[in-house]
Amino acid sequence: MKIGITCYPTYGGSGVVATELGLELADRGHEVHFISYSQPIRLPKTYPNIHYHEVEVSRYPLFEYPPYDLALATRMAEVAEIYELDLLHVHYAIPHSVSAMLARQMLSCDHARPRRRLPYVTTLHGTDITLVGSDPSYLPITRFSIDQSDGVTAISDYLKRRTLEVFAVQTPIQVIPNFVNCDLYHRTPELLEHRSEYAGADEKILVHLSNFRPVKRLGDVIEIFDRVQQKIPSRLLMIGDGPERSSAEWLAVKKGIHKKVDFLGKQDRISEKLAVADVMLLPSQLESFGLAALEAMACEVVPITTNEGGLPEVVDHGKTGFLAPVGDVETMANYAIEILSDENKLRQMGEAARASAQARFCASKIIPMYERFYREVLDRSS
Repeated sequence: MKIGITCYPTYGGSGVVATELGLELADRGHEVHFISYSQPIRLPKTYPNIHYHEVEVSRYPLFEYPPYDLALATRMAEVAEIYELDLLHVHYAIPHSVSAMLARQMLSCDHARPRRRLPYVTTLHGTDITLVGSDPSYLPITRFSIDQSDGVTAISDYLKRRTLEVFAVQTPIQVIPNFVNCDLYHRTPELLEHRSEYAGADEKILVHLSNFRPVKRLGDVIEIFDRVQQKIPSRLLMIGDGPERSSAEWLAVKKGIHKKVDFLGKQDRISEKLAVADVMLLPSQLESFGLAALEAMACEVVPITTNEGGLPEVVDHGKTGFLAPVGDVETMANYAIEILSDENKLRQMGEAARASAQARFCASKIIPMYERFYREVLDRSS
């Protein structure tokens, strides 16, 4: 198949999933075309069967806000026609599904060069539904663009239920969960040798991975680690960047633990960083799935997360990780202290986390679900 993929190219879950999906599809022989305003952060510069098409937005004095959605629709239509794409797959409803809808209409109305109808699939990731899409200014167009989609997927049962509650869409929604490349995300003796770059031989390593937005509750990460390091010799690795980084750095300074906290910024080789850790802290206000927790689990890192959104669908409390109420830093710290104090239990739970990721969320299991879904959409559209 020839598939066009559009996502936000920034350091966030939807862009990561879309990029990894494209790479996996390319490895399986499909031709993948990424269409976005910049190259996705995890997309290699060159990769077999992968093509990148930049969307350029003209800036005129007339436009206070350049119309990216219109420029995107035009580029989608151009790429689809030039490279004879079979379908578009857009990640994040706003504005990508609207642009795909316009691109489909543009192609179908081109009487000079008529072609078959170009279908598009919309994958809902979370914030497009729980925050942006539910804003009264965007709710009607979000609902309309979802219902106009030729196929709709959601990354968790939670998000599917939430979408139906908020938008009352008529189009069926299929749950296809996020995934992880289990061959890439794993722990090896060679990777463990790099622990010494971040911690002493007697220290444990905790890690947080996100785009550092307010919903990730970075202050809670620092609060939890502060309690842990008072009981267990440990270090904290903060992977990512975003608007909450400065406040988190200052909180670490205020508590006098800043020399034990390493802010690593955005990283390309995430799997190698996760593999050296023992515990992941993900005290988010809401996660529609919790991709960072899954990536940690694949690396035998025990996640400690909140029990909101889709996280309970990923983490089996007490077996593959721990769940706690939002804001309950005391309980999350106690879970971390408990597991880090018992090396045997830490390793057993890490192995169970890895086994769960392999059994339920490996790319080898999830990518075929997308392929089948694409074929169903194409059959309906032919």
